[in-house]
Amino acid sequence: MTPDAGVTGTIFDIKKFAVHDGPGIRTTVFLKGCPLRCTWCHNPESQAFGPQLAQFTRNCIGCGKCIEVCPQQGIAPAPEGTVINRGLCLRCGTCARTCYAEALVLHGREVTVAEVLAEVEKDRLFYENSGGGMTLSGGEPLAQPAFTLALLREGRRVGLHQVLDTSGDGDWETLAAAAALVDLVLFDVKCLDRERHAEATGRPNDRLLSNLERLGHGRTPVCIRVPVIPGFNDAVEELEAIGRLAEGLPAVESVELLRYHGLGEGKYASLGLECPTPGLKPPTDEAMAALKTAVSEAGVVCIVDA
Repeated sequence: MTPDAGVTGTIFDIKKFAVHDGPGIRTTVFLKGCPLRCTWCHNPESQAFGPQLAQFTRNCIGCGKCIEVCPQQGIAPAPEGTVINRGLCLRCGTCARTCYAEALVLHGREVTVAEVLAEVEKDRLFYENSGGGMTLSGGEPLAQPAFTLALLREGRRVGLHQVLDTSGDGDWETLAAAAALVDLVLFDVKCLDRERHAEATGRPNDRLLSNLERLGHGRTPVCIRVPVIPGFNDAVEELEAIGRLAEGLPAVESVELLRYHGLGEGKYASLGLECPTPGLKPPTDEAMAALKTAVSEAGVVCIVDA
């Protein structure tokens, strides 16, 4: 076993047969923890660095086992099944392990690099036949630098095609080291205005854009991905500016527009959180087509994710 194989990190999911996180059929490893708090985030369980208990009352069968096993006596009967006293909850996962109906799910577990790679390599045949591989996403992989770099080094050692999906909000040294170990970087750009970015994500975009500028003059291919959020960054002028930025960076091969969807809205409730953008509707096909044209006119290949 190599030293990297024993390095530990926290993940919240490993998704098999992913086809939207890079070329071919992939396994996407979702790391937990993110410095941003995007109001449209569709994976709110990815934001906190520690474990989080989610409750899906529609799955509850009323067996009461979770009430019996909770070491804090923090779960009580309710008309819809049970109610969690989140002030008492230790997020130990005892109730979730007991709940075979998956009404209670603990998001976040500590794993070793070796454990992750063992899972990823189960589908190596699919990668070889489709040009796929492993994608690191989040959360934010740069927020767990030791684990991310160890996992990428091990993945490179065993010959996996590797993709890094990042917001770019991390130390340049970590991003540069990760970029040298992957075949493609998927780099999120939300908007170019500093104040509006800070208002929508909780942080300004100075470091992100600085990292993108440096990465865009490097050797690793980059795809800029833009989550299209109605009322925030769906103006043609915004996408024209992003297109011009991309055109000036030699390593950027394409811009991908990701249509907002509201599938994460129910996740907030499951975590006991309030959704920041309730009822927000996805952009129309016509709007997405206009934005694609705006990017393409800058001379950049533009893809619209269905």
